[in-house]
Amino acid sequence: MAESMGRLLIVDDEPQIVRALTPALTQAGFEVTSAANGEMAMSALAGDPAEVMILDLGLPDMDGKEVIQRVREWSQIPIIVLSARDLESEKIAALDLGADDFVNKPVGVGELLARLRAALRGRERRFSAQPKFQFGELEINFPARRVIVAGAEIKLTPREYQLLRILAGHAGQVVTHKQIITAVWGTDSNADAQFVRVLMAQLRQKLEADPSSPQLLLTEPGIGYRLTCDDEA
Repeated sequence: MAESMGRLLIVDDEPQIVRALTPALTQAGFEVTSAANGEMAMSALAGDPAEVMILDLGLPDMDGKEVIQRVREWSQIPIIVLSARDLESEKIAALDLGADDFVNKPVGVGELLARLRAALRGRERRFSAQPKFQFGELEINFPARRVIVAGAEIKLTPREYQLLRILAGHAGQVVTHKQIITAVWGTDSNADAQFVRVLMAQLRQKLEADPSSPQLLLTEPGIGYRLTCDDEA
């Protein structure tokens, strides 16, 4: 029997989606519940909290982005958006409002499970406040602001370190250009996505074995970046 992963809430008004996902999610160890609209989802979360939520944006009573915004007023539950909307603007808006990841329909069950695991690991890191992050040959000592790759310390500029820090704090999850700009340059900055791309190129030069084919610092085209924390790369 799979290890218990806790309660998972699917918010989708298409019963066939719930039926299609439930067996694999149950086999993976989740206790699956569902809600057909946004109000039902928030009532379910308030009455019987879940560990993670899969959310469709096209709900009958409200836009899924409103659900994200309202849930984030009181809960840090990991939210994986699973939607047929493939516009970059929709993805960016959902992530900026507080979604942890955005997956397009249709999606393979294996990929969905990997993203769920990544979101749950990210939640554990945020709440455990660990002083170190480690994956593969990369190690970050947050209190000392030291970055080590394959046993050798890497010197980063303050902005390079801030970029790496926000990605490590959300390891496995997409971090948007807007979130990075706010963390690295501040809310009043005139920096744009090109600033982020240049800074990311500098960071890859220092951390990746082959910066032209990154395995650690992954691009989510048109949206932002993700620090992998699994063998997906």
